[in-house]
Amino acid sequence: MKIYMAAPHGAYFDKSMEIYLAGGSAGNNSYIWRENTDKPEKAMQVFLAGTHAEQNRANSENDMAQKIYVLESFAYMKDWMNPYIKNHWHFMLDSGAFTYMSDPKKGNNINWEDYVDRYAALINKLDIDLFFELDIDVVVGLAKVEELRYRLEQSTGKKSIPVWHHNRGKSYWLKMLENYDYVAIGGMVNNRRYMKQFEKQFPWFIRTARESKTKIHALGYTSFKGLFKYPFDSVDSTSWLQGNRGGFLYRFNGQSLEQIRVPKGKKLQSRNVAIHNFKEWVKFQKYANINL
Repeated sequence: MKIYMAAPHGAYFDKSMEIYLAGGSAGNNSYIWRENTDKPEKAMQVFLAGTHAEQNRANSENDMAQKIYVLESFAYMKDWMNPYIKNHWHFMLDSGAFTYMSDPKKGNNINWEDYVDRYAALINKLDIDLFFELDIDVVVGLAKVEELRYRLEQSTGKKSIPVWHHNRGKSYWLKMLENYDYVAIGGMVNNRRYMKQFEKQFPWFIRTARESKTKIHALGYTSFKGLFKYPFDSVDSTSWLQGNRGGFLYRFNGQSLEQIRVPKGKKLQSRNVAIHNFKEWVKFQKYANINL
């Protein structure tokens, strides 16, 4: 899902930002994204309202007319998602590389050519337009990443979204901008120290992308403060799911999202919390689209 947010006044130029809510369409939270696999035509009401049952459906025709924006990992794709990707979602597919970036040993015995072929087959089957390369530099090295990227793009007939990591250097970033109309920066998930240091360089990355008329995506970045400061074209995050993990509710306060901790001695109902938090993020989405 994307939350469109305009760039701060005076920052580069006015432009909406797309925030993909990631990680919610698999596992225990799948009920948020669909009612059941037999009724994809009803997905719009379910997705935008964050509901899962008939009595909780949204009544707004305007909401029903909108698509939601979803990012999912290749590692977690399920068959029930297939009819939603073109009919109800603006969809972005991640390669699943983060699993191997966080633990390189997991990639030691993988046939990467076979992995890319399976990845490409799914992209072709579902006619997916936005998908990331396998940015597994720390596992196989940049030269191999480039080889796999070429194989992926030859198999799909489409350009992937290359992902810049600091080991590639700024000259490689400029090379990416010359050859692609959508690029990403990565390496920030689960590394807050690196993210804080890296944020200082965001203006340069955004400026050079703007000068090249290239869209820029920040993987795993949804710092509320940062979103108002750094006008990326799109970002993604699983932050909207943190309530279930951290024991709190999100509340839209009219301008941003606050965290409400559960009182001592009380327990949150996981399913209801997920639905509530989804709704609050949608409120923020609508506010941001109009006001930011």
